[in-house]
Amino acid sequence: MKIILKEDVANLGYKDDVVEVKNGYGRNFLIPTGKAVLATTSALKVHAENLRQRAHKIAKIKADAEAVAESLKDVALTITAKVSETGTIFGSVSNIQIAEALEKMGHNIDRKIIVVKDAVKQVGQYTATVKLHKEVSVDIPFEVVAEAAEAKAE
Repeated sequence: MKIILKEDVANLGYKDDVVEVKNGYGRNFLIPTGKAVLATTSALKVHAENLRQRAHKIAKIKADAEAVAESLKDVALTITAKVSETGTIFGSVSNIQIAEALEKMGHNIDRKIIVVKDAVKQVGQYTATVKLHKEVSVDIPFEVVAEAAEAKAE
């Protein structure tokens, strides 16, 4: 079944994408929750006209995303965490801690657009991806260090 997405859906597509999904997923989840509409011929015509009228707004949003990506290009983060004697972190480092570290540096990034591929449970170097736009993303390297090690360094 073809649908038009009304908002970004993880692992499926972005707002205004026309995608093919299984009937049950579309009829039982996406359409009832308002995340998508059925892609009939009339809906596709209306969708194309709306995209044509919003083209300049979409271009501005993409330009803004590219500007933010440029400001984040050279950012490197250091995140402190409580660590056991074996180097294992109590808990894990997630996109929430990365968003807080970016906010301390003056970059107000929503935690929902930050993606950390694997669970960060060890001290070391990692990379997080910030998906600013469907065509613009930036990788941010971050290092997880032990709290005690940083206290001794100061």
